[in-house]
Amino acid sequence: MTEKALELEKSLPGKIYGTNNKYLNIIQAHFPALKITARGNELRASGPEEILIDFESKIEHIITHLERFQSISEHQLERILVSSAEERNKMLSESAREKVLLYGVNGHIVKAQTPNQQKIIDAVEKSDMVFAVGPAGTGKTYTAVALAVRALKNKQVKRIILTRPAVEAGENLGFLPGDLKEKLDPYLQPLYDALLDMIPHEKLVMYMETGVIQIAPLAFMRGRTLDNAFVILDEAQNTTEAQMKMFLTRMGRSAKFVITGDFTQIDLPKNQKSGLIQALKIVKEIKEIAVVKLDEMDVIRHKLVKKIINEYNKYEHTGIRKVNPEDINMI
Repeated sequence: MTEKALELEKSLPGKIYGTNNKYLNIIQAHFPALKITARGNELRASGPEEILIDFESKIEHIITHLERFQSISEHQLERILVSSAEERNKMLSESAREKVLLYGVNGHIVKAQTPNQQKIIDAVEKSDMVFAVGPAGTGKTYTAVALAVRALKNKQVKRIILTRPAVEAGENLGFLPGDLKEKLDPYLQPLYDALLDMIPHEKLVMYMETGVIQIAPLAFMRGRTLDNAFVILDEAQNTTEAQMKMFLTRMGRSAKFVITGDFTQIDLPKNQKSGLIQALKIVKEIKEIAVVKLDEMDVIRHKLVKKIINEYNKYEHTGIRKVNPEDINMI
């Protein structure tokens, strides 16, 4: 048994330990072989030497993060604790480039929460068309919407167009109550939610009434040329091959296109292939188009979501509903 004692700066213990030692308990849970005690500015740990080395390295990374950003979230703490030394070095280099995307409603700061979200930001700044592919909860759509709102505020585009295929509605729209907008709103709600974080409600209503911000199902894009616009196609895994070709060829002058999707949540009928998978195979040789792949490490929802995704991945790869590895690994 070996023991390590770390002396913390006076401002750090409360931030590292968390309210009612919440963060300290999370750290202890990640190191069950160690006995960890905290007394004021001193953090002590005893146990096997090789585990203590890993413990010290991760605590130092947490301290570096706090010195740089003054705070740490539960998600960020968890991410550090499960990462390798190489991943932590990469996180530090990536976080050094992080910057505030915009200030949302009530001063809410919107910025990249993970290195791969930062890659989306960098890709959009360099490329006019970006594919962002990854599992649920990785912030693909939220990051894209934030980039669109920033572009509108900076007068880089004249309008924002958000669209997604209403596959879940299928041919049953006529049986749902209400007018077309009321029928489609449930399928577009995630886009409204993201916008309401970033634009005050009254202003958002005004933007939508004047057409500065448009939210519509993908079918409404047919025949349009989208100039001077930031256009987001969400849930792109549910486009058919014909729909995806139609959408990609709507791109007009001074436009930005971001396409987001998740290979593991395809809701198309079995006889239809995903337009997202086909598109990524077709455009992979076009150097002006960027592709960003997110993974379970980018999940920023409740920590259980990451575990659920991992278990589903294990389940699906048993062959029950196998996801073709070639489709995922091709990017």
